[in-house]
Amino acid sequence: MTAAWKAAGLTYNRYLAIAARTVRRSLKEEARVNAERRGQMDLRFAKWENGKQGEPRSLADANAAAQTAEK
Repeated sequence: MTAAWKAAGLTYNRYLAIAARTVRRSLKEEARVNAERRGQMDLRFAKWENGKQGEPRSLADANAAAQTAEK
């Protein structure tokens, strides 16, 4: 039997992110604010070409640009 998240076309990481956001939103105000603050992150990456590191970029910005380019 296939897991519900897989049948819905989600990756496991995306499923966990949705579940975590749902739990955070169900908390009381003070606990919710603290939990949302812990849930924020900023990932950066850099492409390597010919043994040299390229410019570090924000993963969120790169994903947004890629989604815009697809449309």
